[in-house]
Amino acid sequence: MTVSYTAEVASCRHFGCFWKLLARWRASIYKIIWVDLLAFLASFYCMALLYRYVLRDSDKEIFEDIVVYCHSYGSLIPLSFVLGFYVSIIVDRWWNQYITVPWPDPLAVYVSALVRGQDEHGRLMRRTIMRYVCLSLTMVLTMISPVIKRRFPSYDYLIEAGMLNANEANIIKAMDTKFPKHPKYWMPIMWASSIVTRARKEGRIWDDFSLKSMIDELNKFRAGCNMLIHYDTISVPLVYTQVVTLAVYTYFMAAIFGHQWIDRELASGSRYTNVINYYFPLFSTLEFFFFMGWLKVAETLICPFGDDDDDFELNWLIDRNLQVSYLIVDEMHNDHPQLVRDQYWDEVFPNELPYAAEGQRAEHPEASTARMDLSKINTVTSVPNKAHSVDLEQDWTDFDDEDENENDLCIRFAPRDFRSSRSSVSISFSTDGPFSHIDEELGEEENLSRETSKDDFDRLKEERERERITRQIHQAAMTLELMKGEIAARASSELGSEEDHGRRKDSEIQTDKSHISKKKGN
Repeated sequence: MTVSYTAEVASCRHFGCFWKLLARWRASIYKIIWVDLLAFLASFYCMALLYRYVLRDSDKEIFEDIVVYCHSYGSLIPLSFVLGFYVSIIVDRWWNQYITVPWPDPLAVYVSALVRGQDEHGRLMRRTIMRYVCLSLTMVLTMISPVIKRRFPSYDYLIEAGMLNANEANIIKAMDTKFPKHPKYWMPIMWASSIVTRARKEGRIWDDFSLKSMIDELNKFRAGCNMLIHYDTISVPLVYTQVVTLAVYTYFMAAIFGHQWIDRELASGSRYTNVINYYFPLFSTLEFFFFMGWLKVAETLICPFGDDDDDFELNWLIDRNLQVSYLIVDEMHNDHPQLVRDQYWDEVFPNELPYAAEGQRAEHPEASTARMDLSKINTVTSVPNKAHSVDLEQDWTDFDDEDENENDLCIRFAPRDFRSSRSSVSISFSTDGPFSHIDEELGEEENLSRETSKDDFDRLKEERERERITRQIHQAAMTLELMKGEIAARASSELGSEEDHGRRKDSEIQTDKSHISKKKGN
């Protein structure tokens, strides 16, 4: 799990707060670099002992030429640029992988709030939906994390953990046999969506919007699982990783020779001597510490699903998701504390909140120009113009419920006469109604707004009011059209029923006449 040290660096004092972190071993630079550092120092001293005590004078000249060559041209490797750009990509990728891991908490809140029912069947639905969601994420983690794969190497271990049933495992195995090329992590999510749809049909979910919200949350969870698969299959380009690795190791192989102490006179007359490196390569070691540590950071963070100290704690994540999901949808379903008045009920809101110690109370933040000295600024005083002066007391308007009721629009339907016959249905409206005066009133308001000098806010308010009245008129007209259609349909159905009744009577009369004629003939 990622080592957290936030509490230790919360406050910075004196010489800084990072010094106390240098003594840590777990997830430290010393732990990941000490083997490479020992190999570098061993190689350096081997070359130093070889030059000082083993080589002959003629061979020493060749060794000295190699040292001068590596010292001159080793700095041509753009190590800082290549390594820095690569590590920045890896760190961004590491954080994006963490925020991509889906959490079931939002879906659990949806399920607990929207899937109703205190009976056993409703409880079974809620728990099964969340179990399927947690199972889907666990199946994805077994595909990308060696740690989780060792914990759940087969479906039997998932059955033992209670995340999968035997019949469900058989269904997944059958699908693996038919389609072995594709992962089946999405199957539990499909089962969960089917249960949600079934709950809607049974009336346990109130409306279709609630159903859509839950389906969207399931799709979001599936998208997170799918993105984790993409991060696992699509890595940082291999050629870039090879370039960075070769650059770092080639640079320090050249440093093993280029930073050696040699006893040689240069062309300028001075001697090529470095007394410090004769005993210990101090700055070479620091350089190795920084650049190789930088590379080790990239190696550690490139796959955060492994066994490194800074990798994600996925076992804890699996356990936590299942426990919290069951807690939300089962233990806390339709449950909340008793509603009581808060201690600021009579005050509406508190002026100051209490502190454990009054010395902790700090001043409220101020704007940047709150204490700006304005005495040196030359101000120009002008006589106020009475024509443009504003009396706030006169312009202030108190709005109450009566004003709101006066501004409400009352729609009255015009008188109408319904006349029906066997061939048609007609509806006549009276012209003397409130609709004939609306356009005139709106026109008068427009002329009044043009004549009077009102600001843009008042004009916008009037335009909105006119639009509201127009919409209400259109709605009233649509209502009348619907009523007209219903009345016409009802009248036509009545006329049709009357015609059918007349036809049946005519047929009955004809049959009676035929019976009478037959009797007379007999």
